[in-house]
Amino acid sequence: MGKKLLNFFFSKIMIVAYLIIIQLLFLFGLIFFLSSYSSIIRFILSVLSILMVIYIFNKDENPSYKLAWISVILILPLFGGIMYLMFGGQKVPRQLRRQLKITHEGIAEQFNQNEQLMEKIYAEDKEAYKQAHYLLNNSGFPVYENTGTTFLKSGSAYYHALMKELRSAEKFIFMEYFILEEGFMWNTVLEVMAQKVKEGVDVRLMFDDVGCITKLETDYALKIKELGIKCKVFNPIRARLAMQMNNRDHRKISVIDGKAAFTGGINLADEYMNLKTVYGYWRDQGIMIKGDAVYNFTLMFLQFWDYGEKTFSDYASYYVPTQNKSDGYVQPFSDSPTDGESVGENVHLNIIHSAHDYIYIQTPYLILDDNMREALQLAAKCGVDVRIIVPHIPDKKLVFQVTRANYRFLLKSGVRIYEYTPGFVHAKTILVDDKMGVIGSINFDYRSYYLHFECGVWMYQSSALKELKEDFEKTLNECEEITYEKYMQASIFVRIFRSILSLFAPLM
Repeated sequence: MGKKLLNFFFSKIMIVAYLIIIQLLFLFGLIFFLSSYSSIIRFILSVLSILMVIYIFNKDENPSYKLAWISVILILPLFGGIMYLMFGGQKVPRQLRRQLKITHEGIAEQFNQNEQLMEKIYAEDKEAYKQAHYLLNNSGFPVYENTGTTFLKSGSAYYHALMKELRSAEKFIFMEYFILEEGFMWNTVLEVMAQKVKEGVDVRLMFDDVGCITKLETDYALKIKELGIKCKVFNPIRARLAMQMNNRDHRKISVIDGKAAFTGGINLADEYMNLKTVYGYWRDQGIMIKGDAVYNFTLMFLQFWDYGEKTFSDYASYYVPTQNKSDGYVQPFSDSPTDGESVGENVHLNIIHSAHDYIYIQTPYLILDDNMREALQLAAKCGVDVRIIVPHIPDKKLVFQVTRANYRFLLKSGVRIYEYTPGFVHAKTILVDDKMGVIGSINFDYRSYYLHFECGVWMYQSSALKELKEDFEKTLNECEEITYEKYMQASIFVRIFRSILSLFAPLM
């Protein structure tokens, strides 16, 4: 026990935390010391805070995000302006923004949207056409036929399908995950990857530094490279006061030979297969696609891989022509905080606005801005059957209270909310009217919509959507429905606490 505590206090994450706290204490201590001796300095800091409030108010940003920062500045007028300059906005490092733009332009040249296919979608369903058109023009990724979809209803199903494809790899394996952790799931995947390197397969791995900071050793990337696997750590965490430390790679992507690709909520750690219990039963889901649409995922991965490189990949060489049976229309896409376009949220909003009969949503976090909350409320008021499954056992207790704070507004409008009583829901899915949906890495929260790099698969008339619906409706039997009356049974103090947390939810 003593050794574990010692290791924890001297771990990378704690050392980074110590250094950041020291920087904050020094900065605020210096400001307070100088301001206590100079009314001019106090005046300057107060004027700065006022200017920051005016600046924030006039920014083209989410209103909830602006309100949260204005509240911080009003509560801390001496330090608020400085805090916003350091942490405010949705800042992305210039180098990252510039290089990702260059690589994005490079991959955009590889795409050639089939205009006849777009015309076909338009003739079949104008709502579907609008979504495909939006994604094409704002994420840059085309929509395809000639692609099959397989719904993976659990971490175990995802693992077994992934292992089968990995074992058959002949040319390349690209893997990108937010979380990796040593255990059965990751170790067996890694074993196959190492074997494929020996067979001459191009094997590459990317993982996010923050996602893995408590899961892997500091020099883990070096160990991976010793196996012959090419490895990169995305946006390594640094002990500095910088907003870009918030921009994490939350995507989950595997691409094998350009023929099969995987995404969803599932990371490569044992809790995702319920081999380890952390928050009750872990409910998660994913999707496997095969066919032409896999090329979108290939280029998503290569775009990130080329960040920081002096030369870029020969993207065209990774295109693999396929002869796959069409399974509706499939459009894998990614969302980036570098482009100023909230693609993930807008895709969700478009789907919600298109609904006539029902909207089924699964998300671990229900932390909504005004646009999303009003869209869900309006759909329910218009007679659409809106149902949302969230966890009953949370992974982050404060965040869960913010999730519950959103219940009141939604329930009053007729939205039906279900808590999954066996444990934690990590699946990120949305489905409407038996015809349109998304499975991916995008949560219904501010971080996914505005700060993280995310991905998903938009599908129209695909067989995976039918299986998603059947699984959703079956799962409702394992949930407790939260009614407005049940919600109001919470004490007034709990509801006040939730309301206060909601004010600062965009900053969490």
